[in-house]
Amino acid sequence: MTRARTSEKASRFTESVIREMTRLAQRHGAVNLSQGFPDFPAPEAVKAAACDAIRADINQYAVTWGAKALREAIAADMSTRHGVPVEPDRHVTVCCGATEAMMATMLAIVDPGDEVIVFEPFYENYGPDAVLSGATPRYVPLRQDWTFDPDELAGAFSNRTRAIIINTPNNPTGKVFTRAELETIAALCRKWGVIAVTDEIYEHILYDGHQHVPMATLDGMAERTVTINSMSKTFSVTGWRVGWTIAPDDLTGAIRKVHDFLTVGAAAPLQAAAAVALGLPQSYFDGLASTYRVRRDRLMGILREAGFACDAPQGAYYIMTDISAFGFPDDVAFARYLVTDVGIASVPGSSFYRNAEAGRTRIRFCFCKKEETLAAAEERFASMRLRA
Repeated sequence: MTRARTSEKASRFTESVIREMTRLAQRHGAVNLSQGFPDFPAPEAVKAAACDAIRADINQYAVTWGAKALREAIAADMSTRHGVPVEPDRHVTVCCGATEAMMATMLAIVDPGDEVIVFEPFYENYGPDAVLSGATPRYVPLRQDWTFDPDELAGAFSNRTRAIIINTPNNPTGKVFTRAELETIAALCRKWGVIAVTDEIYEHILYDGHQHVPMATLDGMAERTVTINSMSKTFSVTGWRVGWTIAPDDLTGAIRKVHDFLTVGAAAPLQAAAAVALGLPQSYFDGLASTYRVRRDRLMGILREAGFACDAPQGAYYIMTDISAFGFPDDVAFARYLVTDVGIASVPGSSFYRNAEAGRTRIRFCFCKKEETLAAAEERFASMRLRA
């Protein structure tokens, strides 16, 4: 009997390591510091808005590229906070989370044979997104301090380059790209006619005076940038799957067509709630960053006490650690030891690199967790030290 054949594309990447670690956490009863979802409640006003929308029978298809109220809220938010003129009917597409927004964008702008530049370490979806869209990923490494070599980046651009993916604040490193770094990238995009695809879902989670600079605000970049964002991280609703793109007219049309045939549209009542959420007062967003700073410092202290080497992230809610001192052969072995023997789930660093060897001494933890969760992790790390 002939076996069914799968596509060549599907053979070029693995399942999500991050989501696998959550399954292992559940299997072993581990404290889950792997997948980046909060284990505390979403804002009451946002939950109430979703319930109100359902009771008001906003339960049928919205316009495929997004309910009018949400597109207007997204446009107003970008225009007011960052000074980028955005028209809801021409520039905004609401998608099923930032994940679908990225996939729809890649399929809309990339042809087979094109190259897409990706900084590494990278969020694990970016490589498969490029492969599924027919492109070849071109990786540019971030150095030990998470900066890039401008000459090395310039050498990655060519006539084959179609897009560059920038994630700031960054997952997994917590890096916030500086204005100077973004200007360097922007100059290369303008020179080579390249589209900047920016994943900015952690834009409100910043520490120690670091500032988020949207690529679309830089000179000449609004017309060649696709800005991707979502509800998930800012409002602690990762399961809602409401995200969006902001793009110039000529790109928006293509993104909307692809999005329509990928998912038709995001959940209508949750779109209504998202419009309410974007209108929350500035005090909410200030408080978000403040509470995450406390969680960051708490987990940093726990990890350092347990023997991990790590630097404080500038944004987002992840800590990349160095595990060289523990003497394990690689990150995967150590991550499996943590989840099965210690009862703490993490993410092996190699899942964020093209070459597994580059991440063999790294492990990522997330701190979007309530105090009880962090305290439980502290207890289990203490038991690890006692056994050692």
